[in-house]
Amino acid sequence: MNSSSPELPIETSATSAEAQPEQAASVSTTALPAEPNASMQEYYQLQQDLLKVTLVLTGIIFISVWIFYSLNIALNYLLGACTGVVYLRMLARNVAQLGRSQSKVSSSRLALIAGVIIVASRLDQLMIMPIFLGFMTYKAAVIFYMLQTSIMPSSD
Repeated sequence: MNSSSPELPIETSATSAEAQPEQAASVSTTALPAEPNASMQEYYQLQQDLLKVTLVLTGIIFISVWIFYSLNIALNYLLGACTGVVYLRMLARNVAQLGRSQSKVSSSRLALIAGVIIVASRLDQLMIMPIFLGFMTYKAAVIFYMLQTSIMPSSD
């Protein structure tokens, strides 16, 4: 009997640990709209594509700056690029709400980059130009995506 009793708590904890990811997955799927229409699905796909292109460009540029300049400048660039990704997500969320609960796009997210630039101007370790150029990486991703779709349009 002693050999079987230690197994029960182990099996019970493993079962509860396995149930937790399923519960977390069900929570995350309920936050999304049940069935978005085709245009919203296309918009969500565009969001994902832009985010992927931005992250790939950020990685390539970060490594290049680290190789050709220094780690400090590369980290400043990375700070700006992360700010750009957050800005892009805020913009995407704001645009998705456009028409449903808002009549125009707000400009409050500009405070994000303004705050980062102000902090960079106050601290000696941070440099404004790499941070700003990192922030603009999301614009390069938009241009890259636009050129890719205009040169090689998909055959839907």
